[in-house]
Amino acid sequence: MKVVSTDKAPAAIGPYSQAIIFNDILFTSGQIPINPDTGSVDAEGIEAQAEQVMKNLGAVLEAAGSGFEKAIKTTCFLADMGDFAAFNEVYGKYFVNKPARSCVAVKTLPKNVLCEVEVIAAL
Repeated sequence: MKVVSTDKAPAAIGPYSQAIIFNDILFTSGQIPINPDTGSVDAEGIEAQAEQVMKNLGAVLEAAGSGFEKAIKTTCFLADMGDFAAFNEVYGKYFVNKPARSCVAVKTLPKNVLCEVEVIAAL
């Protein structure tokens, strides 16, 4: 296994890695809309937070030698399923290959953000 780390995405805030490569498959940890430059959640609203999540995922995917087009499966967590349509608008701009996906509403996300996304991707 190989640990993936980049300063272009938020550092792990617990005992985990940004991502792991195993047998040419990348498994990312969930990314939330933390701005890696400030270390805080600067984006407000689901669209802005989803854009920051995608920027963070893009940085991790790039650091691993992968990309959005190589996504196999995503898991999306929303604080409010009422944000589903707006979240999908942003998500669809990045995951144009339409990977398999699960999307669930959760009671609370870290730092009370509105969304979190994790990806399994090919290298």
